[in-house]
Amino acid sequence: MSKRQLAMVMDLNKCIGCQTCTVACKTQWTNRNGREYMYWNNVETYPGEGYPKKWMELGGGFDAAGDLKDGIIPNIQADYGVPWDYNYESLASQNLLGKDADKDGYSVLGATTPGFHPTTQPTWGPNWDEDEGAGNFPSDNYFFYLPRICNHCTNPGCLSACPRDAIFKRDEDGVVLVDLDRCQGYRYCIAGCPYKKIYFNPKISKSEKCILCFPRVEVGLPPACAQQCVGRIRFVGFLDDEESQVYKLVKKHKVALPLRSDYGTQPNIYYIPPTESPAKFDENGKIIEGSTRVPMEELEALFGKEVHEVVKTLKAEQAKRKETGESEILDLLISYHHSEMFRLDNNYYQEVAKAKGQNPLAPIDTRYIKGKNTKVLFGGGHH
Repeated sequence: MSKRQLAMVMDLNKCIGCQTCTVACKTQWTNRNGREYMYWNNVETYPGEGYPKKWMELGGGFDAAGDLKDGIIPNIQADYGVPWDYNYESLASQNLLGKDADKDGYSVLGATTPGFHPTTQPTWGPNWDEDEGAGNFPSDNYFFYLPRICNHCTNPGCLSACPRDAIFKRDEDGVVLVDLDRCQGYRYCIAGCPYKKIYFNPKISKSEKCILCFPRVEVGLPPACAQQCVGRIRFVGFLDDEESQVYKLVKKHKVALPLRSDYGTQPNIYYIPPTESPAKFDENGKIIEGSTRVPMEELEALFGKEVHEVVKTLKAEQAKRKETGESEILDLLISYHHSEMFRLDNNYYQEVAKAKGQNPLAPIDTRYIKGKNTKVLFGGGHH
């Protein structure tokens, strides 16, 4: 058990599926050889196949007795999809009106068909089924976005599955990491993780995964996915910090729930479930009063039976806000002050370094130390 646990809360009511978090993570961490198909952060359309494909059906995690369950290692070609490029280089030299063009100048199918083509035949990839969802348009179709990173579980399936003890939780903050010197690429960790958020790098024959941006966190900066989030959906802090939004949403108000807690891994990434959706239409195009498009059974499958009470609480808070103008929960979720979404306690990391006899590095950026520069930049207010 770690001394402290760093955690994240994501508000699904505010996620717009823009993939800014995905790009922020991809450009920060997963841009070297062998990582082409890695998305330590991805945003899925739910309901959908997900990434890797059908990850919720691939096993892993623990049974009711606490024993590790068998899992399947996703196939890079079929389940992740091999990244492809396009024939940019040959476009300038192509004869678009050559022998394979019809009388109107459009190319027709053939072995030498000119045009813009992928270099390999795409089979699957992240966001392959983006915005498809379920139901019948326009009467009851629905979907919502589900951002996913490694859950940095309290009881990680990947850690239990590794025969090399190459996976460990940091004592300081509970971040789950891979020791690349010990990893031999057996990939049991991938089978053991029910969320399939560990990836195998075939170039170095090692497993790699989300590191919760710990080098940034140690100097007071939030993870890249959280800092760049356009919708301000991500809160980051320690679960024992009673002043943090994470503590208040998870422990105090109990409106943030882990994803698929039935896997038995005790994940530390939490979600505010989607509570609002348009009403359904009947066969005459009339609104069905009191209806909602997102089925509660879908939310229960993701977040457990507790989701019913959470949705009830959130709706009650909305009604209270309309009536009285007061609601601590809604004030937290609205996130008026971006800097206050992240309580990272970089002084704590400096004290840890001193206790170990290390020289703590000075923070390279102090924007997220509360109050720093706000009077100078914004006239006393927060922005």
